[in-house]
Amino acid sequence: MANKKENTGEFGLIYTRFKGKAREAIKHLKKVKTGECAQALYRADVGYIDIVWGENDNNNKGYGLKHIIEKHGEEIKELGFNIEDFIPIVVQYGDFNKKDSKKTRRVYESKMFRFVIDTKYKGKNKNWLLTAFDLRKKPGKKPS
Repeated sequence: MANKKENTGEFGLIYTRFKGKAREAIKHLKKVKTGECAQALYRADVGYIDIVWGENDNNNKGYGLKHIIEKHGEEIKELGFNIEDFIPIVVQYGDFNKKDSKKTRRVYESKMFRFVIDTKYKGKNKNWLLTAFDLRKKPGKKPS
């Protein structure tokens, strides 16, 4: 693999070598814990989607891969998935949910999963993954 110089962006280093290689991109971000993988995911009706490492606070409020792992990682494991397999699958099979979407935040879901992308970051156009998770109700858990 060529070791070319990567640019730096708002999230840290921008890794361009993972275009269309979501699984490899996620594994890389899990290892380096910073930066973003540009155009790692692709969906025909959205185009390319960047995966960012992101952040997550003590209240599990955050965005990006770190947030997905810390807030939803255990439930994803309980479904029998590794995060690097789960994200590409949910991105391919969700339908656009106009009701829950906002101006720049686009929500996609199936009966079981949801993922959210934002189409802007600090006023600039950018398709990037905010979160992805299991929507199914857990037995004995009251809806919030």
